[in-house]
Amino acid sequence: MLYHHEDGAVFRPMTLEDVPAVAEMEKICFRSPWSKRMLGEELKNPIAHYHVLELDAKIISYAGMWVVYDEAHITNVAVLPPYRRQGYARRVMLLSMRAAILQNAAQMTLEVRESNVGAQTFYFGLGFELAGKRRGYYGDTKEDALILWNRNINKTVQELCL
Repeated sequence: MLYHHEDGAVFRPMTLEDVPAVAEMEKICFRSPWSKRMLGEELKNPIAHYHVLELDAKIISYAGMWVVYDEAHITNVAVLPPYRRQGYARRVMLLSMRAAILQNAAQMTLEVRESNVGAQTFYFGLGFELAGKRRGYYGDTKEDALILWNRNINKTVQELCL
């Protein structure tokens, strides 16, 4: 899926050439970053779909998901710190929902740290609802993860269109 926005941002499939930049973003954004090898392996995974958001030819955000049957599972979402709180994460999530719909997904799930109230609020604003908890999910801190689901991503995309 390729998407050009009027502000010049481009949302496109991630390529092997993007892996070094995305791995650096992982180091900046996460306590337990995915390695270049892990990201490269995901690009070979037939159920994985990874996209980057570029602005002025620089990758500023990315998202990954697995699509199985009618479900999309978000694996990663990141936005570089200077670009946060400018609507890029929302745009990437909505475009990821569109990409999931193109792969025949009807619903989407993800995990979020129990302590990350800001991210939870963000996801609730995108139609996600609390569905459960994974105890000790995050290996770095043993923190629990909240399981969130959006059971109708088509409705969310229609209501919150870009």
